Amino acid sequence: MSSSSPDLRPTSGAAAEGGRRDRWPVWLCWVAVALDGFDLVVLGAVIPTLRATGDLGFTPSSLTAASTIGLVGVGLGAVAVGPLTDRVGRRVTLISCIAAFSVLTLAVAVAQDVTQFTVLRFLAGLGLGACLPTALAFMTEHAPQGRGGSAVTRMMTGYHVGAVLTALLALWLVEDHGWRSMFVVGGVLGLLTLPVMWARLPESETYLRAVADREAGRTSAQVRSGDVVRGRYLAVSIGLWVASFMGLLLVYGLNTWLPTIMGEAGYSITAGTGLLLVLNVGAVIGLLVAGGLSDSRGNKPTVLLWFGLAAVFLALLSIKVESAVVVYAAVLLAGIFVFSAQVLVYAFVGHLYPPEVRGTALGLAAGVGRVGAIVGPFLGGALVTAGVAYPWGFYAFAVAALLAVAALATVPAHLAPEEAVAR
Repeated sequence: MSSSSPDLRPTSGAAAEGGRRDRWPVWLCWVAVALDGFDLVVLGAVIPTLRATGDLGFTPSSLTAASTIGLVGVGLGAVAVGPLTDRVGRRVTLISCIAAFSVLTLAVAVAQDVTQFTVLRFLAGLGLGACLPTALAFMTEHAPQGRGGSAVTRMMTGYHVGAVLTALLALWLVEDHGWRSMFVVGGVLGLLTLPVMWARLPESETYLRAVADREAGRTSAQVRSGDVVRGRYLAVSIGLWVASFMGLLLVYGLNTWLPTIMGEAGYSITAGTGLLLVLNVGAVIGLLVAGGLSDSRGNKPTVLLWFGLAAVFLALLSIKVESAVVVYAAVLLAGIFVFSAQVLVYAFVGHLYPPEVRGTALGLAAGVGRVGAIVGPFLGGALVTAGVAYPWGFYAFAVAALLAVAALATVPAHLAPEEAVAR
């Protein structure tokens, strides 16, 4: 590669060497991810009211269908947005996706029947699903050199903060103002971020430099979006997809069924709910710790360690103990490793792929992961229905974490552009 060629080494923050960092992009990407946290919780928060009131004519089966179809929309949006963000840029893609999600979420608030509600949730999911990989690509490129892991994990704390704040908001709004108020607030909050993003969110410098170099013919080995699923990248992508699938299977499976599984073990409903809160507190702690370790020790060894420890602590949860302190500590440790392991996969993707295909790679990883987000709750539900969720649910989740370890073990720690595009 000549001296005039762009730096296509798969390291984060290529555009962020030295100088004081602009904090606006950091906060705006954090807000974009917090909207994902809102969407995680909002349907669960309104389902009891929809069931109790019979509003719109929902039944248990149609509520399940609406929830699943919404997640399908999120997954499709994540996959579809990758080539778009690599072609037109991170800024316009992120702003457009938030606008679409916000308008369609407001539309959910005025849905008149089950079909309208379900279709609008699917369409809103398309916009929301596109936000995460775009924000991840931007944050990876905005981070200072060698700080991509911590930048991504800190941004992803917005997901859990958004989820917690949405749950608290539901306690205040739903009973007095009805289920529609939640979608009004979510849509309005999204729209309020748009003028700030338009004014304060720049385009990624790494993306702009890659485009300029490509147009000037200074790239010695041109990389295209389709290369993510061809050549040397194909095997790398498959390993990362499997890990992303297993990671979100764990996140959504545990968030959905942990209180029920602990109830089968003999713990009270209150204790089960408290353990769910502790699980998510552990997630935030894990995100803050894992990013720094990933930056100092490397993406691959950190994500392997995190999934391995997640498997250990999930398996240990199958052991019933009388001490509440021990149980809460075990769940906290599981949360620390399970949730941040999934985010470390995103950081690893951002590390391995050059900017020309980074958006596509992140979109595919997030999209395949969303399939795991659908499978996880179904797996937990099947085990609960069979009456074997405790202890076998924890064993099943531990196996999922070990499968992620096996998949990531096949992925190289670094990948040179010339090696990646070799046919």
